[in-house]
Amino acid sequence: MTFDAKFQRRLTIFVFLIVPVTMLVVFNIYPILQLFWISLTDFNSINWARAKFVGLRNFVDLFTFDRDLLVPMTRSLYYLGSSLVQLVLATWFAVVLNQKLPASRLFRTILFLPFVLNAVAAGLIFRYFLELNGAANDILQLFFGPDFKVTWLDSSEPYSNFSLAAASVWRYLGFNLVVTFGALQSIPQDQYDAARLEGANQWQMFWRITFPTIRLVLFLQFMLSVVGSLEVFEVPMLITRGAGETSTFAITMLEAGFQNRRAGTAAAMAVFMLAIVVIIFGVTRLITRGRSAVRNPL
Repeated sequence: MTFDAKFQRRLTIFVFLIVPVTMLVVFNIYPILQLFWISLTDFNSINWARAKFVGLRNFVDLFTFDRDLLVPMTRSLYYLGSSLVQLVLATWFAVVLNQKLPASRLFRTILFLPFVLNAVAAGLIFRYFLELNGAANDILQLFFGPDFKVTWLDSSEPYSNFSLAAASVWRYLGFNLVVTFGALQSIPQDQYDAARLEGANQWQMFWRITFPTIRLVLFLQFMLSVVGSLEVFEVPMLITRGAGETSTFAITMLEAGFQNRRAGTAAAMAVFMLAIVVIIFGVTRLITRGRSAVRNPL
């Protein structure tokens, strides 16, 4: 029995797609559908047999009786602010290191190193640095006296979130640096040479050449930072264990699902976060598509 070339090509494509499509359904589509189903039940994280369909009650309770569960989302503003600082610093470092300075590769490696560190190791490093008898207070005591100490990680105080936000900047600065540096490498050097011949200074070259070229990359990094600020988990969990004022929306969601046995409420929180992320990425796509249409009207 012989098959024509068109059938053989389709069969080959089908065979190669079996494994990835199966993994997509099992590990992506099915968990998302199950998440939506759990958000519509009163599942207690233990017994499926006792779970009852309650419709949108979990979502209604989330915005009425359980409004305190949404309070940790406001702490995402600390991490959003740190993301802006991180993006500015990464852009500045990338522009400076793109000038072919001596030891620029060494500095890029040093700045990128925190990102490739194990998350637990990075959290412990910053925890020991900021604890009451840590290196941060030892440095401050050199200037303000031996009795000067700051409780950087006091989870009962809102300012502890500034410490965790600083840890986030240190942890992820290297990633934004590498992305921005890669975007800078795509700019033709002759544009800068022509600008120098016209008498432009460094600041003018940045605003007239560098920024217009990489602004789309910076915008995408910013939108990813917005999403990341909503999903912050590992930094506060590793440093303060998410206690008190340092609890984030993701930590509160896990506590509701596993400690308080309210899987339905936790799933509703996850769906709410997913909706925000989808909206953000939808806005990002519309903006980027609009900019592409302006650049390429044909």
